[in-house]
Amino acid sequence: MSYNSLIYSVENRVATLTLNRPERFNAFNDELSYELMDGLKQARRDPAARVIVITGAGDKAFCSGQDLKDIAGQKRSLGESVEKRYAPLVRLMQNIEKPIIARVNGVAAGAGAGLVLAADLSVASETASLVFAFINIGLVPDTGTTWQLANRLPPHKAFEIATRGERISATEAFGLGLINRVVPADQLDAEVASLAAVYADKPPVALFLTKKMLHKAATATLDQMLLLEQYYQEIAGNTEDYAEGVNAFVEKRAPVFQGK
Repeated sequence: MSYNSLIYSVENRVATLTLNRPERFNAFNDELSYELMDGLKQARRDPAARVIVITGAGDKAFCSGQDLKDIAGQKRSLGESVEKRYAPLVRLMQNIEKPIIARVNGVAAGAGAGLVLAADLSVASETASLVFAFINIGLVPDTGTTWQLANRLPPHKAFEIATRGERISATEAFGLGLINRVVPADQLDAEVASLAAVYADKPPVALFLTKKMLHKAATATLDQMLLLEQYYQEIAGNTEDYAEGVNAFVEKRAPVFQGK
């Protein structure tokens, strides 16, 4: 499928979705928001893709959030914008069966920072940064940012980051646990490809069930999770991939998982 503001490609079992508005620092407008959601749905269905990577075009920005010039002077409901664009995007990312990696090639601000946190994994260039900039224009965080910060950080640190609106370097974000890996800019592609290859080889069903369980665990009790583990383990144990994993272990070879 062809898009105007998004590039969709698949190679080596990895679907790459590139936000393609470099002249606007890959900021969201309505078109890009909906194209990204459509691209994610396409990657979800694509049998050639086992992993999804989201990144930005160019080397300056991953995504600078909402394009403020695009909406300047307009009378529009921001609540409706969150309802129709940003909230569905985060829910879709959470529910997609395939692991999503954010390749953070530059600044990720506002909704762009929320997009990074919504991914399952993130790899950032040393030159990248996060900016939770909502407060700087008189708004509150959206794109799931409040949930992410509250679940990843101590309360006082979450409050500080959500309300200061200051740039956080990739290295600092890594130290806070907001980013998985930070590498030199010239090693970003290789690191993302290496990580994607690891997950492309994992058993897809078990991977998705684990993803669902971890999201549920953020708000569940221990007893609820013990029951969910019992239920999902029964599902995983009835897959062909489980049998393949056991056979590969016994035969001392690498397993080949098919997602069945």
